[in-house]
Amino acid sequence: MEFSINLTAPEKAAADCLVLPLAGAKLPASLAKLDERAGGWLTQLAGSAEFGDKAGSLLAGYLPIDNQPQKVLLLQLGKDANVTTLRKSFEALARTLVQGKSASAAIALPALKGIASDDVAATIAQAITFESYRFTQFKSEPEPAPVLASIALLLGKKGEQKGAEEGLARGLAIGHGMNLTRDLGNLPGNVCTPTRLADEAALLAERFHLKLTVLEEADMDALGMGSLLSVAKGSTQPPKLIVLEYFGAGDGKKAARPAVLVGKGITFDSGGISLKPGEGMDEMKYDMCGAATVLGTLRAVCELALPVNVIGVIPTCENMPAGNAVKPGDVVRSMSGQTIEILNTDAEGRLILCDALTYVAKFDPDVVVDIATLTGACIIALGHHTSGLFANDDALADALYAAGQHTGDKAWRLPIWDEYQEQLKSNFADMANIGGRPAGSITAAAFLARFTRDYRWAHLDIAGTAWKSGAAKGATGRPVPLLVEFLRQRVAKKK
Repeated sequence: MEFSINLTAPEKAAADCLVLPLAGAKLPASLAKLDERAGGWLTQLAGSAEFGDKAGSLLAGYLPIDNQPQKVLLLQLGKDANVTTLRKSFEALARTLVQGKSASAAIALPALKGIASDDVAATIAQAITFESYRFTQFKSEPEPAPVLASIALLLGKKGEQKGAEEGLARGLAIGHGMNLTRDLGNLPGNVCTPTRLADEAALLAERFHLKLTVLEEADMDALGMGSLLSVAKGSTQPPKLIVLEYFGAGDGKKAARPAVLVGKGITFDSGGISLKPGEGMDEMKYDMCGAATVLGTLRAVCELALPVNVIGVIPTCENMPAGNAVKPGDVVRSMSGQTIEILNTDAEGRLILCDALTYVAKFDPDVVVDIATLTGACIIALGHHTSGLFANDDALADALYAAGQHTGDKAWRLPIWDEYQEQLKSNFADMANIGGRPAGSITAAAFLARFTRDYRWAHLDIAGTAWKSGAAKGATGRPVPLLVEFLRQRVAKKK
């Protein structure tokens, strides 16, 4: 898909389909000449009941211009357009264009009060990149690729060009990052193993000149990562701890302290000895979506060349039942020295994350954010629209929440008060790995909090948002938009 920005009036645009976004029924001044050449047909279409004023409404037509019918697509942004209606509208447009028969489209960039041109351009580019995604590599007869090949964003003023270019680059980078995350999530568990994740990290490191370190089982054993390694025991696939380092703000002694992203990478979760029910177990290939998110976010950060330092850490293994697998009642020692009684082997994500969260202290991080498909309880609490947000620092929680609101990739903060720690008490170890059914997502976060006391930390539980089930089954690419915006705002704060 090729994108371009053109300082061209709509009536002079050359494309198979001309897209005209409107906020309400009134035509903006920028479309007056086009309407005049079409004999007022544009005014009639915009005011028709068929078009209406609901955000995301689309109406196709052919305007008679110089005896040559011009295909147009009216897009309703809503009478009181805002970032939410804008996103909804351009997502609807993207689906229509990608499924349509036009090879090229020109979109008149709307001027909207209170919404910057870069956000408009970013929304368009991200939506079209997202909707163009196809996962067909395992189909012997893949569905046809979209006909749509080129998109031109039409600017009314030269002064808008810089903002539009920045927004276009941002939208494409986020879209590419989301699609990488979706690709990795959608791969079957027999293909996307811990070794495959390490290989993908190596490709990313080579392309964008990142520093890559991959710790093998012996390395982790030497560091005392008994909690992580206990999860991997039942699998024939070797575990990995993958570290990618991006130094956009410099890597000297005076460089900015990094933001560290830690992604849960259980490439398949059978539940271990605490075996899951068979129904729906195929979706446990998505239990590495936290790891995929880290790689997708780093790809977007690299593509944008953001002046920040970001380190991605991915603990990855399979959770399988076997004669040597960890058992309920076993006690393991984490890298931090704290001991854990494993009451349920299906609460394994926290067991690999806790050692990774101890390990990242070596980077002297400014902030640490872990991303994990951690608990079904989070789905009960928040459904599939919102990720769970936990933090030991209010400013960090507020920044992540604001990034989610801005991008529509929303998260909602839940408490991790000390009272919840009582549920993790064990008679035989420093803590248990589960706290019972009440507040399951909170006690999981409270468990992780015991390993993050030396730095500012947040936890995103994406169990309900990382993938969809049913007819639309597939990875969503979330929360890449939230994290990229969070990192962008860190740059803006320092300016």
